[in-house]
Amino acid sequence: MDAAPPRVLTIAGSDSGGGAGIQADLKTFAAHRVFGMSVITSVTAQNTVEVRAVHRVPPSMVRAQIEAVFDDIGVDAVKIGMLGDAETVTVVADALGEREAVPIVLDPVMVAKSGDRLLTTEAVDTLRQRLLPLATLVTPNLPEAATLAGRPQTMETEELARLLAPDTHGAVLVKGGHGLGEEVVDLLFCDGEVKRFRHRRRRTRATHGTGCTLSAAIAARLAGGEAMPRAVERAIDYLQRALAAAYPLGAGYGPVDHMVPAEAGNVDG
Repeated sequence: MDAAPPRVLTIAGSDSGGGAGIQADLKTFAAHRVFGMSVITSVTAQNTVEVRAVHRVPPSMVRAQIEAVFDDIGVDAVKIGMLGDAETVTVVADALGEREAVPIVLDPVMVAKSGDRLLTTEAVDTLRQRLLPLATLVTPNLPEAATLAGRPQTMETEELARLLAPDTHGAVLVKGGHGLGEEVVDLLFCDGEVKRFRHRRRRTRATHGTGCTLSAAIAARLAGGEAMPRAVERAIDYLQRALAAAYPLGAGYGPVDHMVPAEAGNVDG
């Protein structure tokens, strides 16, 4: 009998358009040949243009989903995305804090690509106080990093990463997509060292769910035992290829092609 694949749990919102959230995470897990499981925190009515409605899943149900997965199947890594409000943040922090430690990748989702807010202002402090200390890696974009650090967006990326690092259980990856210029620089601060990942900016509207996809890919690789810098580097490479292979869908920000091979040059995935 073949060994079971690594087990990765995503805790996030459902995207009816399929490009972000739970749907993007499960597709990314499948591309990486890990067993994906899900805890749905919100149900959204959204497409490539807008978020039309959000229905919060009761926090007690969020906790029940987490407990059901951990109690039976087990978890090798967790990816956290859209949580929505402070009560949900607290429940997730409580539930994970009671379990044996596994790698936790926290994508602090605050605003959708369409501009719709996905995390209440009141929940930001709760996320900073309760979830950052549990996170093996936190993956904010530039605006999110500045918000979490309580600093202006004009601050240098490395300074923001260094400010956030003491509040986490591990590392900080500040994504550079909101920066200017033809080169995008993602900065990883891990174990006191800085590593920069540089790639050409792709002029495309197929950017819906890129943050979800990247953090899910990192979680999948950490679950498989990869070291943090290597997991981040290879996940960024996977996302770049998913962006390059994206196909046009919808009138707004379309999805990437999550089903490109997880490894470059490996047509079998």
